[in-house]
Amino acid sequence: MKKIKTLIIIAIITLIILIAGITCYVLANIDNNIPEEIKNKCETKQEKYKDRNIFILKSKEKQPTNTKILYLHGGSYMAEPSPNHWDFVSDLANETGATVIMPDYPLTPNHNYKDVFEIMIPLYKELINQISTENLIIMGDSAGGGLGLALEEKLGEENISMPSKTILISPWLDVRLENPEIDEVQKEDKMLNKEILKLAGILYAAGDIDSYLVNPIDGDLSKLKNVTILTGTDDILNPDVKVLKEKAEKQGVRRTNTNKRI
Repeated sequence: MKKIKTLIIIAIITLIILIAGITCYVLANIDNNIPEEIKNKCETKQEKYKDRNIFILKSKEKQPTNTKILYLHGGSYMAEPSPNHWDFVSDLANETGATVIMPDYPLTPNHNYKDVFEIMIPLYKELINQISTENLIIMGDSAGGGLGLALEEKLGEENISMPSKTILISPWLDVRLENPEIDEVQKEDKMLNKEILKLAGILYAAGDIDSYLVNPIDGDLSKLKNVTILTGTDDILNPDVKVLKEKAEKQGVRRTNTNKRI
């Protein structure tokens, strides 16, 4: 009887994963544009870079500052920016006066991490040719937070100048999700599902599941500076943030860390 229940649970999880994968596949193929309501809130511009959209938002309420925020949206590497993302980046522009640059980076399953870095590295180089790194912030949430950290680790490896600040919101640091604390936190996390995320991670890694570019928890942190991490303790991504914090301290990374129960 117990074996039958286990098989039923596995079948249900597999079905959920398949449905989620198909849904994200469809979403990844929708032409992504700036929503009309966001155009009413901010000054917006939509440009092309290597056949991908780049969204630029500036405040209509404040005098623009020299600060530029390269914002990398989350979505398990499978989904375009959600309405919540658009609301957040528009508020970010209006409340800070910074210019927010949000690239529509390639998404799995059509693409993998190599395609993403083929765009993100030259895009970053182009940005720092236009502005000082002192005026540049990299910011990202969930998968975008993991991508932001991996990008900076790659920049460090290539001795490219780092941004002045890094802000990671609930970053996805390890697509393998093998931290034993995750299963306990999963009981409280009502939003993220470990098995579905693992499938997305496998697709994104495209056979390189142990690469630090998909698991920035394994990368060299020594060249990072001014890193702020915001994470909730009932988030299944939180246990790996704790591991990253310990590694960063050992490597001498200058940081601020906010770890709040939400």
